[in-house]
Amino acid sequence: MVKLNKLKEAAQIIQSAHFGIALTGAGISAESGIPTFRGNQGLWQRYDAQEYAHIDSFLKNPSKVWRMFKEFDQIMTQARPNPAHLVLAEWEKRGYLKAIITQNVDNLHQVAGSKKVIEFHGNAFRLRCLQCGRIYKKTEITWEDVPCCECGGVLKPDVVFFGERIPFEALLETQKLIDACDVMLVIGTSAEVAPANFLPDEAKRQGAKIIEINIHSTHLTETITDIFLTGKASEVLTELAQIIGTCPPKQS
Repeated sequence: MVKLNKLKEAAQIIQSAHFGIALTGAGISAESGIPTFRGNQGLWQRYDAQEYAHIDSFLKNPSKVWRMFKEFDQIMTQARPNPAHLVLAEWEKRGYLKAIITQNVDNLHQVAGSKKVIEFHGNAFRLRCLQCGRIYKKTEITWEDVPCCECGGVLKPDVVFFGERIPFEALLETQKLIDACDVMLVIGTSAEVAPANFLPDEAKRQGAKIIEINIHSTHLTETITDIFLTGKASEVLTELAQIIGTCPPKQS
């Protein structure tokens, strides 16, 4: 009964929002088969983050980092949106959600149908030349070892490595959304990686309601979260969609 009451309260807040947004992390894509970076089964349990995901490591030995990334790429290529992605896309279509700020680089929100997606950490389906800055779609490139640009420069996954700045346009768009929002859904993020982990605090200071959905509590839960819904993102969001009456059509 407690959970049902919380679900109903959260559903009412979402329905009455003037400008609702979502912040999503690795937890929302875990059910699509993409491993989280932290935790017992996390990617950083197998690969040292500073050794494989720091920009200095990439510049020093791109071939080594690309070997790890190719393994991750195979997983992402096979992944498909799960019900959580589909619910958020449907809510955008219905007007309950204005945008998604995602820490994920897997493109699943876009595949699910979401239109306004701020890629805070980039997109792994693009490659960027470190020499001339040219952007390639991943499908435009074939490689045996390290992919290279036509100019001869090394291509890097267009994602934010440790030691790199968040893209300016992503920061600018995110700030506009934070300033405008009155409800923020925080879904599947550990809230440990800066600067994305400061976004809920900033939204709260602006007066937004914070609805947190996660399988574990975070430091946000006892500090700024208004409603904490425990569980897998797909299950909780589906329950909310059923209450609101906005269940998306199932994908074949």
